[in-house]
Amino acid sequence: MSSLLVKVAAALYPIDFFQSFSEWQSKTEKWVSEAAEQKAKYLLFPEYGSMELTSLLDEEVRQNLASQSEALQKYWPEFNKTFQSLAQRYQVYIIAPSFPVYHSETHTTNRVGVFSPSGQYDFQDKLFMTRFEDEEWNVQASEPEVKVFKTEDLSFSISTCFDVEFAFPALAAAHAGAEIIFVPSCTETAKGVHRVHIGARARALENQIYTVVSQTIGEATWSPAVDLNNGFAAIYSTPDVGFTDDGVVATSAWNQSAWLYADLRLSHLSRVRSSGAVLNFKRHQEFLKDKAELYRIIEVKL
Repeated sequence: MSSLLVKVAAALYPIDFFQSFSEWQSKTEKWVSEAAEQKAKYLLFPEYGSMELTSLLDEEVRQNLASQSEALQKYWPEFNKTFQSLAQRYQVYIIAPSFPVYHSETHTTNRVGVFSPSGQYDFQDKLFMTRFEDEEWNVQASEPEVKVFKTEDLSFSISTCFDVEFAFPALAAAHAGAEIIFVPSCTETAKGVHRVHIGARARALENQIYTVVSQTIGEATWSPAVDLNNGFAAIYSTPDVGFTDDGVVATSAWNQSAWLYADLRLSHLSRVRSSGAVLNFKRHQEFLKDKAELYRIIEVKL
């Protein structure tokens, strides 16, 4: 692990209404340029931040969950080009707002795009669906694939919102080398907000890594998918040697639009994994050694 500081930025991002795609592009560049001016290298946007583009659709389509994902696809290529261009122009890595990618009538995935300063693009699809996505919106889980993105100074992975409430994706990523788990999120209620943050803190603890949470905020009554948004941005570590007592690196205020920044020293992770008060990561490695699967399922009848 590098001893260099890696500066990350997590967006507490308002859902806005636009009159044109260029108006959305202007907002997006303003956010990216602001983070770049603060020397952030890795920029995390929230889950479903792209849904503000439904403001450009006809009202009938906009209000129809069944049809809006397909209708949004006309903006998908330019959405990607916008972030690709901004990542190159400002020389930053951008983890873009997730986008509901329509593949067919029975297959829509929640996709997080990753854009590099060199212009390269890849993505992570969400693995676990909430009841709203599954039962009302018809957004499906992706293939069980966890990607680890490697740059010149960092390896990271993405657990999108509900995904971070499950141990497996982050565990698999950490043991494949991920040092930060980015958590783009979109939550409506305070309970939902806390579920995501509790999950992020748990993943940081059990894997002795950093987790970074970005969330949507604000009311968008014109969009049934993201009509009410609450949350806060946060950056977590394990509460152990070299870190804060509670594992909180930084948090933002609730529902106040802004970037949250932190300088993260990756060498602290290797130190705590080798000489911390507890050795969660090492114990996981010992458990996983020579096993084809992360866990065996054992049925216990009482």
